[in-house]
Amino acid sequence: MAGFKYFVLLIIFLNINIFASDQQSLPKYDSAAVYMKNSVYPLKIELFEIYKKIPADIVMLGDSRTDGVNWNELLGRPNIVSRGIPSDVTEGFLARMEYVYNLEPKYCIVQGGLNDIYNWTAVEKIYQNYVRIISGLRSKGIKPILQSVIYAGKIWGKDYLVRTNSKLKAEDVNKERNQEIEKLNRMLKSYAKRNNIIYIDLNADMSFRGFLKDELTHDGVHLNARGYKIWGRKIDEVLTELGL
Repeated sequence: MAGFKYFVLLIIFLNINIFASDQQSLPKYDSAAVYMKNSVYPLKIELFEIYKKIPADIVMLGDSRTDGVNWNELLGRPNIVSRGIPSDVTEGFLARMEYVYNLEPKYCIVQGGLNDIYNWTAVEKIYQNYVRIISGLRSKGIKPILQSVIYAGKIWGKDYLVRTNSKLKAEDVNKERNQEIEKLNRMLKSYAKRNNIIYIDLNADMSFRGFLKDELTHDGVHLNARGYKIWGRKIDEVLTELGL
């Protein structure tokens, strides 16, 4: 188990990026927090600071999967803005909610938690972070839309295991982590139902036998064009029903 956990901690973030603590940080953030060990985080925050504050109907909040596509072009909607940061965790989402609030959207579509899972964060803690995110959105008059956390594929982390001559199998590691993702998804779906929040089950179309489908990813986690096409269709269906 120690070797298993060591492996998972090494591939914690979606881009396998854990950076030195001497990276630039912003004073208002907790420099000791997990999200600040991701050097992309302060760089993206600096960009959010200089972007023109153009109100949007929809904000996409998430990690590298959210950041990996131009949502306005994918959906053909000029009223959608992305606030994704590669390698981010739900704690990081909470620390930067002002960059969602200041866009004054009608809806915020949230996708995240895989990085938390691969950082060995307890599912209950991730869930509580989601509850806080949702509470914050609602306090600003923004309607949240939840999505299932997309599973990892069988091959995620395989290259690392080969390089290090590990006896662990990527499929076994990812199966165990996906079971934690499924626990979180059940909690999020239940919360959404109890609180009249839209919940989009992405894994229903993007997974097979508990793993992200091989044909939808280039590395076992990050989506390719086929993956984003399915994701985009699912979101577009919901937005159309909402009259957006």
